Amino acid sequence: MASVVSAGEAIARIAYLSSDVILAVQPTSSSSHDFSDPLRSYAARRKPGLIAKDGPEVLTLRHNVDPLLSAFQPLRSGKLLSVTASSLVLLDSISHLYKLAQYPIVLHIAVGSDFSEITAVRQSGFIFLHSETIQEAQDTAISAHALAIKTGKGVIHFFDPENSAADDPIPAEGRGLLQALLDLDSNLSNRRKQDESVALYVDEGRRANITEASEEDGKFHGSNITLAAGQPIENTSTEGGSSIGSSVRGSSADSRPTVTSATSVSSLNTRLVTSDDILGTINAIWSQIKLAAGRSYHVFEYSGPSDAQSALFLFGSTGLFVDELREAKPSDGFANLGLITVRLYRPWSGSKLAEAIPPSVSRIAVLEQIRRKTTKWGPVLLDILTSLKTGPSKGSTPTIVGHQLGFIERATVRQALRGIFLNLNSQSPIQNLEVGNHEKPSSIPDGYTLEQPRVEGAYMKILNQVFGERLFVANRLEAADTGISATLAVNPEYGFGSLLARIDRRKRFLEEVQRASVSNEFVTETPKAWLLKWVVSIGNRAEENLLAPEVISRLSNDGSKLASDLLISKSLFFNESKWLIGSDAWAYDLGNSGVHYVIASGANVNMLIIDSQPWSERAAADSVRRKKDIGLYAMNFGNAYVASTAVYGSYTQVLEAMIEADRFEGPSVVLAYLPYNNEHDSPLTVLQETKKAIDIGYWPLYRWNPSNEENGLPKFSLDSERIKKELEEFLRRDNYLTQLMNRHPKLSANLSESYGTEVRALQKRKAKDAYNTMLESLYGAPLTILFASDNGNAENLAKRLGNRGKARGLKAVVLAMDDYPLEDLPGEENIVMITSTAGQGEFPQNGRAFWNSVKENGELDLSLIKFAVFALGDSHYWPRKEDKIFYNKPGKDLDTRIAFLGGKRLTDIGLGDDQDPDNYQTGYSEWEPKLWQALGVDKVEGIIEEPPPITNEDIKIHSNFLRGTIADGLGDTSTGAIAASDQQLTKFHGTYMQDDRDLRDERKAQGLEPAYAFMIRCRLNGGVATPSQWLQMDSISSTYGNETMKLTTRQTFQFHGVIKTKLKSAMRGINKALMTTIAACGDVNRNVMCSSLPTKSAFHRDVHTISSKISNHLLPSTTAYHEIWLKDDEDQKTQVAGDAIVDQEPLYGPTYLPRKFKITIAIPPHNDTDVYAHDIGLIAIKDNDGRLEGFNVLVGGGMGVTHNNKKTYPRTGSMMGYVDAEKVHIVCEKVMLVQRDNGDRKNRKHARLKYTIDDMGVKLFRSLVEELLGYQFEQPRPFEFSSNIDTFGWQKDELGMNHFLMFIENGRVEDTADFPMKTGLREIAKVHKGEFRLTPNQHLCLSGVADDDLPQIQAILKKYKLDNLQFSGLRLSSSACVAFPTCGLAMAESERYLPELITKLENCLEENGLRQDSIVMRMTGCPNGCARPWLAEVAFVGKAYGAYNMYLGGGYHGQRLNKLYRSSIQEEEILDIMKLLLKRFATERHAGERFGDFVIRIGVIKPTTEGKTFHHDVAEEESDGE
Repeated sequence: MASVVSAGEAIARIAYLSSDVILAVQPTSSSSHDFSDPLRSYAARRKPGLIAKDGPEVLTLRHNVDPLLSAFQPLRSGKLLSVTASSLVLLDSISHLYKLAQYPIVLHIAVGSDFSEITAVRQSGFIFLHSETIQEAQDTAISAHALAIKTGKGVIHFFDPENSAADDPIPAEGRGLLQALLDLDSNLSNRRKQDESVALYVDEGRRANITEASEEDGKFHGSNITLAAGQPIENTSTEGGSSIGSSVRGSSADSRPTVTSATSVSSLNTRLVTSDDILGTINAIWSQIKLAAGRSYHVFEYSGPSDAQSALFLFGSTGLFVDELREAKPSDGFANLGLITVRLYRPWSGSKLAEAIPPSVSRIAVLEQIRRKTTKWGPVLLDILTSLKTGPSKGSTPTIVGHQLGFIERATVRQALRGIFLNLNSQSPIQNLEVGNHEKPSSIPDGYTLEQPRVEGAYMKILNQVFGERLFVANRLEAADTGISATLAVNPEYGFGSLLARIDRRKRFLEEVQRASVSNEFVTETPKAWLLKWVVSIGNRAEENLLAPEVISRLSNDGSKLASDLLISKSLFFNESKWLIGSDAWAYDLGNSGVHYVIASGANVNMLIIDSQPWSERAAADSVRRKKDIGLYAMNFGNAYVASTAVYGSYTQVLEAMIEADRFEGPSVVLAYLPYNNEHDSPLTVLQETKKAIDIGYWPLYRWNPSNEENGLPKFSLDSERIKKELEEFLRRDNYLTQLMNRHPKLSANLSESYGTEVRALQKRKAKDAYNTMLESLYGAPLTILFASDNGNAENLAKRLGNRGKARGLKAVVLAMDDYPLEDLPGEENIVMITSTAGQGEFPQNGRAFWNSVKENGELDLSLIKFAVFALGDSHYWPRKEDKIFYNKPGKDLDTRIAFLGGKRLTDIGLGDDQDPDNYQTGYSEWEPKLWQALGVDKVEGIIEEPPPITNEDIKIHSNFLRGTIADGLGDTSTGAIAASDQQLTKFHGTYMQDDRDLRDERKAQGLEPAYAFMIRCRLNGGVATPSQWLQMDSISSTYGNETMKLTTRQTFQFHGVIKTKLKSAMRGINKALMTTIAACGDVNRNVMCSSLPTKSAFHRDVHTISSKISNHLLPSTTAYHEIWLKDDEDQKTQVAGDAIVDQEPLYGPTYLPRKFKITIAIPPHNDTDVYAHDIGLIAIKDNDGRLEGFNVLVGGGMGVTHNNKKTYPRTGSMMGYVDAEKVHIVCEKVMLVQRDNGDRKNRKHARLKYTIDDMGVKLFRSLVEELLGYQFEQPRPFEFSSNIDTFGWQKDELGMNHFLMFIENGRVEDTADFPMKTGLREIAKVHKGEFRLTPNQHLCLSGVADDDLPQIQAILKKYKLDNLQFSGLRLSSSACVAFPTCGLAMAESERYLPELITKLENCLEENGLRQDSIVMRMTGCPNGCARPWLAEVAFVGKAYGAYNMYLGGGYHGQRLNKLYRSSIQEEEILDIMKLLLKRFATERHAGERFGDFVIRIGVIKPTTEGKTFHHDVAEEESDGE
């Protein structure tokens, strides 16, 4: 068997056998390193590996090129990867380490004389293994690869090559042991799963996990770790676990018992890898090594007497000390000193350390080879102190003394040991005593030195030849600044900063020269004359540079002090050619940040970027490693000169590019291709690679000079025959733009804002030209109608006006304002503009660009056009007199501006006011006839009556029982949207179409449709889900949604960000969990709510059964849901939960209900469901045995309101009476049927049950229901509510089961860096045997936890911080709807803002002693009331972005509506008001008085006695006019 002579060779061999890809990181591509020679030898011979049968791919990377970035692409492709490098790479790669730790990667790290880099990254999540000898290096390398494969975690194996330099050669370990330990058949398929993540600089959420078997009874019984086929090895980890620095950050080790065998296995569970898993796995690996090879390894290695009194814990290079201790004489004081070293450094196991130390040891000297300390105490010392001082103790705790190991020679080791021993055993030992020299010997190299490869000399020579003395390279290697490391000084980003400073210095120098040119301090007059000539030449680069040598010569001959002072900066007489160099070899531009800063600055700076990566199939395929096309990136800025050159492709073109770059006034980027595999490649090799790249179009040669356009020359010059597709597309775009600008030079400012808007302008032009062509055959005057609309009113009005115009013989065109080509405006004959009002008097989204262009373009001549404007607004929307200007402001501004630019009014502006009897129609009906009269078409006869607008009722009745064209729309791949009518119908199926409003403006600017996606809402009876359903919902949110779940105020799951192509799959996934989404939205009865009630399980079960009964009884009967969403491959309906019924709707009929219908059940004394706020509210009544007897029935509650429309209001439910439990589902049916037949189907704002009841009266409504029932309601039974918030924490029910109600702020379940909530809940769902109860306040109750399972659940809660209830009472009582960015109705932020607002109030709560007081605060982004704000003690309802209406006085029990206190206030005013009220509440309240009652008692607000008085007696009176 071959022998191995070095640790590097041993490790390189194991890495070669155990990897698909090896990243060999070294100072240069051609230099030798501890691993490089063996790896080159193996690769050259194509020796087969165990993983890669033809041998792994060995990629050589330099230290300075962010080498670990190259690890992601192979890892995500499912390949096993290892890295060989020195410790110098670790700190620069720290941003990657945290993510790489979750992949099965192995980093073999050669440490020099300083272990600081190892300790600096110890908390990165990697497993750390340490070896000292050649044999240990080989065995530890094997262990590292086996451990990575089995756990899925990254492993760092570190060692000091010098420590084993004198070791004897060892035999190379055979393949058999390595193959057995890797156990490829059992482990490899799982670890080779591809990862589709593409994020580089953010955490994409990947976590290493382990799969284990569970028994039929669902109880966890451990897992098997299979090392070789059929050989289960017991997990030998013990309890106690990790106390410090666990690789699972922020957690302690999992101390669950493990069992080596499992019976009756029926399923597999996947969970995160824990510290105990790692300890168990590594111990099993070492057990196999001992069995096969007889070599033992432990987490901590102890050598020395078993009865030693003192021990030395050495973290560093141990060789010298081991030898000296072995040769110690009995007379040496340290002869009986024990030696402790660490094999498994992370995860750190305090219990294993305690086991390794003999009980006799009373003193421990900790010796750390860490020279760059960042803390007073060494990290290893802290680990040991924490383990031994705070961990379980078997006896007295030893004295621990820290020491720092400096540079030490072999001859002084004995002296060093003696000094350590004496210090350790002294009565007052010195902590942090340094042993050895702090300064390293000069013979030890300081890392690696940067060198410019010889092959790059060609470009540098050209620069010197072309620019000579005036060449200034800011980041050249030989010019490192004093006090700045060479690595930083040559960085292009740093160099750019120094260039800016130099530019500023030259400006000051010019001033100095100007003063000197008129000074009398020179010895002769000659310098003054030449200086004056030079000053006059400033701005003429050639003249400046021609005169510069003459000036310098005259100053040199003068001899005066002033001349000497000027000569100090003599290079500044030249108008320098300023350059930055970017090179993979020595001036790496990380993330192209230097390029970005140069271009974005607009500074007159040139960059030469040398790309040395050879063209290859891998380079083209690796989207992560592959550099962005810097040339295309720079050209898109529009202000930079760009050239793509190759000195071995066209030397002349390189010269031309450099000269043009220097002449260009602005940033210049010259891309220089120089492909080589290592720095010593021959020019021939470079030439061959260059020709290949140019020939295939991988590296096109071109020059892009924006300044040529001023001279009528083409901006782009192609200097090679082929061009990349991406560049071709860019040029095609630019050509279109140029033609447009040449045709319309006056409009160039508008057309050149961005390439996205330019493309979009072309789209507008084509659309309008096509429309005009279609209308050419028509007679009559032209009429262009432009609209700006957010909610559809202005758009619908414009389309209706267009149809009426056509009926009168006009050639009418209807467009959104932003879709209209602005350059056509001066040529219009008649133009009508209709706009609504958004936000704080702003234009709607689809009219803002048009308005900005009209407002800012003073050259528009509109003297030939005739125009009219109609504006839609609300005169009471901004009630304060100072805000009256916002009423119809967009329309008024537009009317004034068009007139100012010369337009002639067809008629005065029309103002539509939502406060008028018929809303905006009142003003419109007066304005439209005047328009027809002005156009001379007011007396046209024979006009066919236009059809009425399509309403929701029309859509429903023609939908064929909710089918519509949904199926066709889902199959249309040309858009992410569905038809408008289908958008109404999909609500019945449980999904809304939305778009990401955060991206709306940007996508519009780019000419893209909105980022459409769908919200899916589940139907979850009573808010109760099983653990398996929770896991399915979690999976759906990650697979199809935006990786978050929303627990809604209606006790169900809601998913956002589901794109159309994934919508059907998501629906099927929900159905597979035995859940559905049908009737979760729409004009039907929706999800039936039920109190969570953790303390009375039997009663809750009774009530929940009724909620399910009601829900199922009132479900729609259409089979459309099954047809559209659940068809299988044979196109058959998939039956999941019950049989499909023929298409008829016995309860609903073909038009269903007039509006949505909501039912909720509350269980006194907790009104957590807000029972008064729904169409039907059921109050559960107990019998004498504590079981369900029946319900008090409330009807007519509802929350939806329209701002300032006093015809709309919230309402609390009216009492009908009592009914028995077995009858209540029929009562709900009859109430719903009365609403079906009597609700308003013409005005959807007046269609809810609350208006039906108020219109006909409670008495009449009750009689109609009783008539259908055939009996009367009984008198209501007594009940009492005490709150409508949740009761957090652990509670035990009457059956002895435990329930934990946890706080989930605003119901958003997601993982963040600080709070992995979603992961924690997923882990709980894997082991929980009870229920998940979603609360109506958006929180979560873990129900039905047995006492035996309590410790496990509590441990997971603690691990993921889910047990944290240390929040203010205000925060615990708060609730918010989704609002931005997904809700299309939102006017302001809600969910994303309320937590911030509460944070800003919490100091005030603390100061006034109110931290623990519950105050119900709710926020919504619009007045539709999803978070039931109208019942809160204090509520904020969005009015415009950043502005809210404030409401006070709601009942703490949810029994009383609040009332408007302030309108349209922003944060500063909100905080001022709340702080004053909170201070008064703290000092003036009565005992037990709630905040809502308090503000009424002190007269701040008046109570709302019923919905119809909601708008009466408000604290801030609204103004009556504009």
